[in-house]
Amino acid sequence: MGRTVTVATCALNQWALDFDGNLARILKSIEIAKQKGARYRLRPELEICGYGCSDHYYESDTLLHSFQVLAKLLESPATQDIICDVGMPVMHKNVRYNCRVIFLNKRILLIRPKMILANAGNYRELRWFTPWSRTRHVEEYFLPRMIQEVTGQEYVSFGDAVLSTKDTCLGSEICEELWAPNSPHIEMGLDGVEIFTNSSGSYHVLRKAHTRVELVNSATAKNGGIYVLANQKGCDGDRLYYDGCAMISVNGDTVSQGSQFSLDDVEVLTATVDLEDVRSYRAEISSRNLAASKVNPYPRVKVNFALSSSDDILSFPICLPSPRKDKICFCKKTCHNFFFLLAVKGGFLLPLSGGMDSSATACIVYSMCHQVCLAIMNGNQDVLDDVRRVANDETYTPKDPREFCGRVFTTCYMASENSSQETHNRAKLLAEQIGSYHINLNIDRAVKAIIGIFSVVMGKSPRFHVHGGNHRENLALQNVQARIRLVLAYLFAQLSLWARGIPGGLLVLGSANVDESLRGYLTKYDCSSADINPIGGISKTDLRSFLQYCLENFQLTTLRIILSAPPTAELEPLTHGQVSQTDEADMGMTYAELSVFGKLRKIAKAGPYSMFCKLITLWREICTPRQVASKVKHFFRMYSVNRHKMTVLTPAYHAEDYSPDDNRFDLRPFLYNTTWSWQFRCIDNQVSRNEFLFGIKAYVMGRTHSQCVFRDKMR
Repeated sequence: MGRTVTVATCALNQWALDFDGNLARILKSIEIAKQKGARYRLRPELEICGYGCSDHYYESDTLLHSFQVLAKLLESPATQDIICDVGMPVMHKNVRYNCRVIFLNKRILLIRPKMILANAGNYRELRWFTPWSRTRHVEEYFLPRMIQEVTGQEYVSFGDAVLSTKDTCLGSEICEELWAPNSPHIEMGLDGVEIFTNSSGSYHVLRKAHTRVELVNSATAKNGGIYVLANQKGCDGDRLYYDGCAMISVNGDTVSQGSQFSLDDVEVLTATVDLEDVRSYRAEISSRNLAASKVNPYPRVKVNFALSSSDDILSFPICLPSPRKDKICFCKKTCHNFFFLLAVKGGFLLPLSGGMDSSATACIVYSMCHQVCLAIMNGNQDVLDDVRRVANDETYTPKDPREFCGRVFTTCYMASENSSQETHNRAKLLAEQIGSYHINLNIDRAVKAIIGIFSVVMGKSPRFHVHGGNHRENLALQNVQARIRLVLAYLFAQLSLWARGIPGGLLVLGSANVDESLRGYLTKYDCSSADINPIGGISKTDLRSFLQYCLENFQLTTLRIILSAPPTAELEPLTHGQVSQTDEADMGMTYAELSVFGKLRKIAKAGPYSMFCKLITLWREICTPRQVASKVKHFFRMYSVNRHKMTVLTPAYHAEDYSPDDNRFDLRPFLYNTTWSWQFRCIDNQVSRNEFLFGIKAYVMGRTHSQCVFRDKMR
């Protein structure tokens, strides 16, 4: 005899302080959930006001408007006969909490405050909220008058409790609580909670989705149960991308999983599951049952409502475990952000150099065009409306990604006397294959005019190194070219559509990867500075993988040549018409090494000495300790010299956990004593000690070998 329940979770594209839009999306998700037969609906963390309000959480307006939206939800016919679980900030006894408000039929059942706050990386929850520290404790919360008028309640339960319906028991977690070593679901499961729900605001980092899926499944693998996770989607007005990927898991297996990246503002996922599966799964785990018999009970809020529809037969098809999803190519992650920017602007302009980085940015835009066409083909009217607004054509319906790309994307190859014919050809061919409107121009006249002004004023003309100039002259001449490209990029972004008789302007895209930013291998205020940098949080290694993906899936054959070409800035004179300058030679380190340095510096929290100690083991097959020391010292010297550039880093989608994004994700200083004298001396001492010990060992081994030879001869 089965007891089935249908639960719904969702991924919503909520925006900070967009109370009208957030309310509309919440109501739409409830209506869809009810149409699918759900009796419980879960939503993302802080969905009413938007997760990314930041210091707006300090404002009383944010609390007020959140309660006003809650009143609208309570009054709406859409929220009747379904348990609704919404996220919003709540002030209790003058302390601000990140809460979930759970209600049914115009009555609030429980306000559950978050108990473990996220406060690492890009999260700052302890800045705005206080964790609820009283486990298994509830208090009376005095409701605002606007809510009292709707519910007829003066007080409701506030704290760490679970809901006991007619047929099951539900317990709540909020985002970070799933990731903590002492997750509440452990004790709740032992106390008989069968359905765990998690309202999440988990932003995307490359390879993080797999970890999240594993955490959800492991939450019920040992203890049994149904785990329902909702997540924010979209960018929420910040550099982060919340990737959705709502899911439902039963007894350690995924039974339903939503799309990770989608242009749909509202995505609702439902599953019909059998509570008896949970009970039978738990029945045979004797260690679990022994622990459950001794657990401290949770306060229970009794709810006169049943999630199941029948006690005798299974009235709905039961969801079975679904195959685990492989990781999705990261190109899709920025498309939602791109499409929003596209909807409020006329399109994008990209300085396309013919190299790997700018080509990857171009391919991301092309991928967006693919997704837009696919969404429209699947009937997404909101996307079609935005496209028609951008195109200034109420009848326009894009069907071909290349044609749509030509409408919204302008690429520009800015040649100089130091540019090669190879990069010119690569840029031209890639633009043709993706369909962008392509411009070729030469910057030499502008560069010579700037240098001419300096020469007239100062009476001296700088020269490149190959022409007898020193390092300062050489670097200044390179930087002039780079900065001229920024000026021209913005000029063409503002006026190129005007010159073509098209209304609107373009957003300028940058293309400096996370490894170059970490090393500081970019010119401050050059064309790495832009309105947005789609690849600013992505490593060179992952960009290479992405271009390979585009080559295989979009048939962009030019990428094969781009992938095989050495990265170069092309800012120094050519040698016999060929590129002599390469990025890795300029940087004094490879991109692969940079990625390792970045992970150790940020993720492993390694300073110069501890990084050296880790690398002499990691690289023992390819480098001597003295070579490792040289590489580590060079990295930290250049990192500290160039750290100031991160203060003006172009806003970029956060995709890598070693991003050096200053004052947002990476809170290290931007002014350093660049000698690192103490740290480097410790490294040198360790190198000397290692070499001394190695010499002793070699000497001993040599003597031992000689003695063995002598004994053999004597025998």
